[in-house]
Amino acid sequence: MTNLLLRLFVPNASQHTPAVHGAIGKLAGITGIVCNVLLASLKIIAGLLTGSVAITGDGINNLTDSASSVVTLLGFRMAQRPADGEHPFGHGRYEYISGVVVAALVLLAGAELAKSSFEKILHPEAIPFTALTLVILLVSIGVKLWMAGFNRKLGKLIGSKTLEATALDSRNDVIATSAVVVSFLADGLFHIQLDGFVGMGVALFILWSGISLAKNTIDPLVGMQADEEMVRQLTELILAHERVLGIHDLLIHDYGPGHCFATVHAEMDAGESPLDAHDQLDHIEQEAMRRLGIHLVIHYDPIAENEDWTAYRCMADQCAAEIGDASIHDLRIVDYQGQQKLTFDLAVPYSQPQTDEALTQSLTASLAEKGCKLPVEIHIDRRD
Repeated sequence: MTNLLLRLFVPNASQHTPAVHGAIGKLAGITGIVCNVLLASLKIIAGLLTGSVAITGDGINNLTDSASSVVTLLGFRMAQRPADGEHPFGHGRYEYISGVVVAALVLLAGAELAKSSFEKILHPEAIPFTALTLVILLVSIGVKLWMAGFNRKLGKLIGSKTLEATALDSRNDVIATSAVVVSFLADGLFHIQLDGFVGMGVALFILWSGISLAKNTIDPLVGMQADEEMVRQLTELILAHERVLGIHDLLIHDYGPGHCFATVHAEMDAGESPLDAHDQLDHIEQEAMRRLGIHLVIHYDPIAENEDWTAYRCMADQCAAEIGDASIHDLRIVDYQGQQKLTFDLAVPYSQPQTDEALTQSLTASLAEKGCKLPVEIHIDRRD
């Protein structure tokens, strides 16, 4: 069914373009609205007829899902607006903002259901058993299972955290509705009144989902580590060019799906023509945009590899190995106030307990012990 919908409404879904991203987001939003409104209507009617707060609450949960789909749809539409004078990096983060709104709606629904369930725990009532209600609940489980797979596939296809979160929410709905079925059968067949307790369990589940969803959508807005797969692909793309000797200081800035900007330092032989080096790096930037959809800017680091450079690089690598989980990059021998100076960056993880000052002093002393005769300038680069 998912592939059929893609063929009908997004025939060029395999292309990684902003237009395709928006079209898939629109398809997911409209599908979510239709399915959730239908399920919510059936469950709320069944809940009102049977007097089950758990069934009614499950229907309300679907209703908030449909509202979430509306917000998601609006978020995708707004995210496709082009860059302008006030927003030079585009409007892609509207997709993340829509996710925050969805999380707020989920939390509100969970709080309201918890309140109703608590009242039902204090004042339990028998629930009349009907085959139609059971069928509605079982159909709901089947539809939600499909929606979980549908949104998961679309989310991975376009790299959308919002759709992946929606898939997780659909999976949670399957668990919640299954619990309601257990409660409904227990009351109808064995006269064990679990409705209020199951309703409270569903409410807590919804609240937990809302908190998780909020975290997943707020993190990109605050700023988080770049996706490991994206880092790997971009690194491989750059290093595939033989004239690039190495890269460092790769930074990826996420302004929403399809609006990714990156900067990196690329090391190249200092003996190359500056014009040739520029043309090569310019070609890599264009390739990154064409293949990965990343706006890449490359800083050119000329490396003068000679006997002295090789010797000092070997010393620095040995010293970094003594620290553990550290590496050297951008090592150069430069003229400074009429004499030469050794300068390089030391990359260490955020978890490294030593301060930058302590690392600098330790490394400088270690280099001197190994025979370094030049003044040393070390830049500490902390990263994961």
